[in-house]
Amino acid sequence: MEDFCRFVMVTLLMIISGALPSCLSQTTRRFEFNVKWKTVTRLCHTKSLLTVNGEYPGPTIAVHEGDNVEIKVTNHIAQNTTLHWHGIKQLRTGWADGPAYITQCPIRGGKTYTYKFTVIDQRGTLWWHAHHSWQRASVYGAFIIHPHMPYPFSVPVQDEFPIIFGEWWNGDVDSVESEMMKYGGGPAISNAYTINGLPGPFYNCSNKDTLVKTVEHGKTYMLRIINAALNDELFFAVANHTLTVVEIDAVYTKPFKTKAIMIAPGQTTNVLLTANQVPDSSGMFLMAAWTYLTSVFPFNNSTTAGFLQYKNPKTTEHTSEHPKKVTTFDPVMYNFPQMEDTKYYTKFSDNLRSLHSPQYPCNVPKTIHKRIVTVISLNLQDCPANKTCKGYAKKSFYASMSNQSFVRPAVSILESHYKKLKRSQYSTDFPEKPRRPFDYTGVDPLTENMNTEFGTKIIQVPYGTNLEIVLQGTSFLNVENHPIHVHGHNFFIVGKGFGNFDVSKDPAKYNLVDPPERNTVAVPSGGWAAIRIKADNPGVWFIHCHLEEHTSWGLASGFLVQNGHGPTQSLLPPPKDLPSC
Repeated sequence: MEDFCRFVMVTLLMIISGALPSCLSQTTRRFEFNVKWKTVTRLCHTKSLLTVNGEYPGPTIAVHEGDNVEIKVTNHIAQNTTLHWHGIKQLRTGWADGPAYITQCPIRGGKTYTYKFTVIDQRGTLWWHAHHSWQRASVYGAFIIHPHMPYPFSVPVQDEFPIIFGEWWNGDVDSVESEMMKYGGGPAISNAYTINGLPGPFYNCSNKDTLVKTVEHGKTYMLRIINAALNDELFFAVANHTLTVVEIDAVYTKPFKTKAIMIAPGQTTNVLLTANQVPDSSGMFLMAAWTYLTSVFPFNNSTTAGFLQYKNPKTTEHTSEHPKKVTTFDPVMYNFPQMEDTKYYTKFSDNLRSLHSPQYPCNVPKTIHKRIVTVISLNLQDCPANKTCKGYAKKSFYASMSNQSFVRPAVSILESHYKKLKRSQYSTDFPEKPRRPFDYTGVDPLTENMNTEFGTKIIQVPYGTNLEIVLQGTSFLNVENHPIHVHGHNFFIVGKGFGNFDVSKDPAKYNLVDPPERNTVAVPSGGWAAIRIKADNPGVWFIHCHLEEHTSWGLASGFLVQNGHGPTQSLLPPPKDLPSC
């Protein structure tokens, strides 16, 4: 009862301070999540799959803008777990953010933790997932925030449904991760991609596990698209249909039409689709997701697919109730982008712009207090004596930001910060620029010394700092598109390009009017992206690549936002049921 009273008091303070509009309803929506195993069969392989409430994908959380949210999570497995509400800003409630050893210690087997937060000034499609080891391979679901105002679209939306991409391994995912980390090699690739947990007809023994969504001719649908795949960026398209992009990462965009989207792990995209085509006798149109390839590493070269089935097609033929039988997929057949079509992706990305309307302004910081240039790269570590390494040249793969490979501490960083623990296992001396500049994207991918340093270094900034972070890719091992996710804040992608960032020239070309606002940026392959953040959320926030293998290898850091003035600019005390280490 004491925790709930404090929760209500904080909400009232936010209304008084203007952080939360008083016109929004103050409903508290409660959910119960039980993390447990369930027997699931896909591709004729049956295994125990980690789930929430026995559902795969997990249950959808649907709330309204301004709601208080309480999610009681009970861990019914022997292993530790945590859950993360991806894209929720967690204003002053960092204890509810979820990444293990960053904002909390894990929920132990048999224990319970209730995540409490308020959805403030956010609306649209986000998602939730496990944030401990590789558990998010199957523990994920949609997080939908219904707006309190009508959609700012000229076309009325008559229905909606989620499209969630994932990956399926026939074997045990924990073993994939542990084998990768033990021997330093790349992970075993997944056996299938999935749409809403179903692989679709292009895989053996999977025709019955195909998503079929029924639509009516003439109606407009909103597809809430989420990439929950662990290690792959994906293209997505629907045969013979045009998609209109209207939102990314729960932020409205200037609408634009496209035949296909590219969506990186961690990102969400809402598109409008009007069912205005005349189908064949099956009444079905293919919808498919396939790899956007920027890496030389082994990858899952397959396609997950489902179908749109017209309920009342403009034809006298009978409409089938079963998935259409198809055996092969070639993007060229449908005039879709091929998997290495970086030119198509770049044009698509360039079309993304914030709506920037009076109702939904684009509040990009026009000036900055601090610029940090960080080099994101893969690494190749020398193999220690008496150890077997299975990476390239019998070394171990790692990854880093500014040659710092992130190591999670034994006690969460947020707890160490809040309690001012003298023996904290982190430091705030993350380098603000490369110590030795070099030709980042032109360096030989194999001959240079790629050993990294290990530690828990993060950035620290005062409350209210206008922070710019330039994410500079490299050609170590290979150039690659990296989806970088920032917790606790949205940011604005003010600039991006190929090659090396030039501080004397590139900032002059920034978009400071209507840049896209996101929580996850796909840093161009062999290039860079500049993001601006208003650091107005006190706490400790994880920054990491959303390719899970890269996070495991250390491509991560974080930033600490100090308290500002008074209670409304300060981190709340930890809840009483916060898990202990």
